[in-house]
Amino acid sequence: MTINKQAKLLVVDDEPINLRILHDMLGDEYEIAVALDGDQALKRALTTMPDLILLDIQMSNMDGYEVCRLLKFNPSTRDIPIIFVTSKTDEEDEIRGLELGAVDYITKPYRMAIMKARLRNHMELKRQRDLLNQLSCQDGLTEVANRRKLEQFLDQEWRNAIRYKTEIALIFIDIDHFKSFNDNHGHQAGDDCLKMIANTLKKIPGRSIDMFARYGGEEFVCVLPKTNLQGAVQIAEKMRQGMKDLAIPHFFSKTAGFVTLSFGVAVATPENKESSYADLIAAADKMLYIAKAKGRNCVAFEE
Repeated sequence: MTINKQAKLLVVDDEPINLRILHDMLGDEYEIAVALDGDQALKRALTTMPDLILLDIQMSNMDGYEVCRLLKFNPSTRDIPIIFVTSKTDEEDEIRGLELGAVDYITKPYRMAIMKARLRNHMELKRQRDLLNQLSCQDGLTEVANRRKLEQFLDQEWRNAIRYKTEIALIFIDIDHFKSFNDNHGHQAGDDCLKMIANTLKKIPGRSIDMFARYGGEEFVCVLPKTNLQGAVQIAEKMRQGMKDLAIPHFFSKTAGFVTLSFGVAVATPENKESSYADLIAAADKMLYIAKAKGRNCVAFEE
């Protein structure tokens, strides 16, 4: 995120004149969304996902403190930096705002040069945090999601499936005879193979709500929210065909002359908070074991 039109700023104030002033003063540097009250601010934060929020404290239907508390409570918005903007100058008010999770506190009347400098600083800090978070959730070799990100995603989607009573599918994927590939073709070729597989398979699910991740070693996982067994098996078969089309030579495979994959597919409809996505992983892993036992290069699932 650079400090330009791509940096999104949400301005929350119940006085339209204040919104116009800030929009005129900051619109050349940021993509600005506005909200006139607390309820609107909560909705706009979710729909626009701003990089930073300028939040007035004194508003009629819901004050800024409560808006901040609710934003920090929601996992989707809790990491958005919030700067309080207010005419209040008491130390207790500032302490309260910072304790709620705000990163800064700007008092009215605006000193625009100082406000702009503070915004630039906080935008740069947000950019650095986003980069670190991306790196911590990305597999360094294949550049797909890593196991940490996968588990975060599964936890969220499992809770969504409980709430909305929807299915969630998981495909467990393993490279057949990968040890012999590494031993005979070399570890650099093994790394290149992993990257080509990840780059090919991650494109196949096709929806923004799906996730493809490296589980570890030569294992990958694809999570498909709101997907039944038939749909998940179709995706797995497309991945199997994609590997056949990729045709990475494997002269030491006991299955084929090219690199093949085995797939285990499982689907669940979670019913209560006591259930766990670990059961879904275990079910897909069991199917993967069956695919291996059946000769590899196939998709196994339980109807």
